[in-house]
Order: sequence, then structure tokens, then C-alpha cells
Amino acid sequence: MALVQHHMRFGQIRLMKQSTLKKFLRLPKFEEHLDLHRMDCQSSHGDLSSYWFAQQQLAAIPPDKMRPAPLLTGYDLIAAGYPPGPRFKEILSAVEDGQLEGWLQSKEEAMTLVAREFPLS
Repeated sequence: MALVQHHMRFGQIRLMKQSTLKKFLRLPKFEEHLDLHRMDCQSSHGDLSSYWFAQQQLAAIPPDKMRPAPLLTGYDLIAAGYPPGPRFKEILSAVEDGQLEGWLQSKEEAMTLVAREFPLS
């Protein structure tokens, strides 16, 4: 099931936001998914453009941009007064997306986003 879902995502790879693309490219065993995609394309329509695009992106994006160190942790949120809970995942995911997109560069910028988008009640 997971392989089918990932294969279908290759069709949208050129339309993905940078954060979505980076998360897709860093999936566990991505190279296996990519090989299966290549074989499927070769045996059906022969169009390898999404395969080559994925290969190019893998080569072009440095590892520290693919998996950057988190700008914030749950401890940072607790220190800012946020109660621990399920909301942390949503907040930290939004921060990671901004970081992967390149518009969040520092802990301070991340905390500004958190305060604006996830205000304390």
C-alpha cells in the first residue's frame, strides 16, 4: 500500500512545495521507491521525466537542507509557556515546513511564527 501511495506521488513531484518535496525525498528507502518508479515508467509509458527530476533534486539539495537541525523543540515550546500535548506536533511541523521552504532561518523567526500562528490562549 505505501509503495503505491509513494508511486502515485511521483506524478506530482514537480508541483510539490519545497517542504513536501524534501520530506518525500527523505522517506525511508526512497531509493527503492525511485527504482520501482523507474521500472514502472519504463514498462508502461517510457516517460522518465519525474524519475530524472527526483534524481536531480537528490543530487542538488545538500543533506543539511534536506534534514536540517530543528529550529525548535518541544522544550522550547514549554519554555515559552505552551502546555505539552498533541498541538506540539502541529506547531513543530509548521516550523519545519517554514525551515524547509527557506523562509525560517533562526529560532527567533520560528518563535515569531509560533506566537502569530499558534497564540497561547
